Amino acid sequence: MAMPEWLRRRRSKHENGEEAGTWTKCPKCQEVIYRKDLVENLSVCPRCHYHFRMHAFDRISLIVDNDFAEVGGDILPGDPLEWIDKKSYPQKLAADREKSQLTEGVICGFGTLAGFPIALGVMDFNFRGGTMGTVVGERITILLESARERRLPCIIFTASGGARMEEGMLALMQMAKITSAVTRFMEDGNLFVTVLTDPTTGGVSASFAFQSDVVVAEAKAMIGFAGRRVIEQTIRQKLPENFQTAEFLLEKGHVDMVVERAEMKPALARILDYSLGGHEVAS
Repeated sequence: MAMPEWLRRRRSKHENGEEAGTWTKCPKCQEVIYRKDLVENLSVCPRCHYHFRMHAFDRISLIVDNDFAEVGGDILPGDPLEWIDKKSYPQKLAADREKSQLTEGVICGFGTLAGFPIALGVMDFNFRGGTMGTVVGERITILLESARERRLPCIIFTASGGARMEEGMLALMQMAKITSAVTRFMEDGNLFVTVLTDPTTGGVSASFAFQSDVVVAEAKAMIGFAGRRVIEQTIRQKLPENFQTAEFLLEKGHVDMVVERAEMKPALARILDYSLGGHEVAS
């Protein structure tokens, strides 16, 4: 597979330091960071190690070797409920496309990681808060079904605020749809890995995010179902300071490992090697 043009541009932009000359502030420790230094540190604060949210393009660039072939990119959302509040649903989608340069909240495709052919899905919080609507559900289902046919391992990076309200029950149905695709995929003996990034909440956390053979969490990620404030008001108790963090979930046994961003690709390569080493993998 050839390197797609957007991936080539992304890597060239970072290698040539085109992001230099601007500054940003860490939302955790308030450190002012030179953007070029932040990019070179994989968007991790050098002071407090806060992991900035990554664009799907940058995440894919970090994980794949040199190749990525997208699937499902031609599937675009409609307006099934004709939702209107301050803006119509199509207006919201158009604004998010312009802001994020994405057509939907997930990019799916095939590539290689450390030489292993994989199916890869990457959700992006920049597009409608990574919410799961009909297109996100369809793209992920197509990825799983195609990976099942090819007998390839599938890795999905999650980042989501939950189901998409503008699509109502149709959005909630994607939980069952993807869960069924995951079940078929795993029943055939294929490896499924999820990587939970900041934030992974709502319908995504309540479905396929925790269904995998190996549940990886990126360091410092916020992971849960309902929001902290809602839970505290419901149970009328003060929750621990680190509640719903990747590290808290590891302590409680809900994830298998917590991995720093710089170590993510090597960690996934080890999982693939342990699971597939010595076995033939279809290309």
